[in-house]
Amino acid sequence: MKKKFLALYLMLHICLLVMPQEDTLSYLFMGHTYEYHYANNKVDPRIEQMDLSVYNGIWLGGDVCSESLMNYSTLLIIDSLFHLKAPNTHWALGNHDTRNGNWIWLEEFTGKKTYYASHYKGISYIVLNTSLTPYDCEQLEDQYRMIVNMCDTIEKSSHLIILMHHGLWEGVPGLPSPVSYAQSNLKYYNFTCKSVESNFVNEIYPRLVKVKEKGIEVICILGDMGAKKIDYLSDDGIHFLGTGLNKSHYKDPEERAASPADFILIFKHVPSKRLLTWEFYDLDKFLEDNKLLEN
Repeated sequence: MKKKFLALYLMLHICLLVMPQEDTLSYLFMGHTYEYHYANNKVDPRIEQMDLSVYNGIWLGGDVCSESLMNYSTLLIIDSLFHLKAPNTHWALGNHDTRNGNWIWLEEFTGKKTYYASHYKGISYIVLNTSLTPYDCEQLEDQYRMIVNMCDTIEKSSHLIILMHHGLWEGVPGLPSPVSYAQSNLKYYNFTCKSVESNFVNEIYPRLVKVKEKGIEVICILGDMGAKKIDYLSDDGIHFLGTGLNKSHYKDPEERAASPADFILIFKHVPSKRLLTWEFYDLDKFLEDNKLLEN
């Protein structure tokens, strides 16, 4: 009897977590998802155990595979998992995704540039390619104009979400340095080719504050992390979130089991109420709960 009650409780909990409930949508964010000790075209095997179809959006924080764009066949595998052309599937490219070039393949699979702005159910999105550098001034400047245009013109959205891979937030008022939680700290990353001072805190953050002053919630999400989670609020009321997977770095099963927990981030969205909430979940515990429900 006790076992049946526990199974019922877990079933209700998971249904509330992932299933749409009367205009409630669910979005899943994952970062640093590649399988470290496998071939170049493998994601963390735990992801393959998940039923991703229950989510209304999949947001990827980069480093999806260890060499995501080395082979065209790898993109076929990634697309089969995440359905890259779905309207609310977003992929903020990481260094493991971009370093072999072939970016045009990704544009073919997604129907979008490697950086873009979009809208879905009352939320606006900016997806950044933080691998762009002044060696490609044309695209770097185009990405910057996209950010400026979104921040200047956004009016009706309830939220603005900025997805990125690398840690760019050094110096944001009220936040610790990305050195303390991220696997990258690109404090000198410039968003334009015109100034060496056009980093995030000087050029982008003030624009996000102005968006916040319009009554629109702003959330920045970082994917270049492993076995950590962050949920910070800057002094100006901007949200900064991040998480990623790391257990695949441990080849030995005992070391992997003893390693720190990996987290996924699940958002619940009620468009009619302009409400967006989020919660971190230990991925292994999440999968265990689902298995118990199935049994």
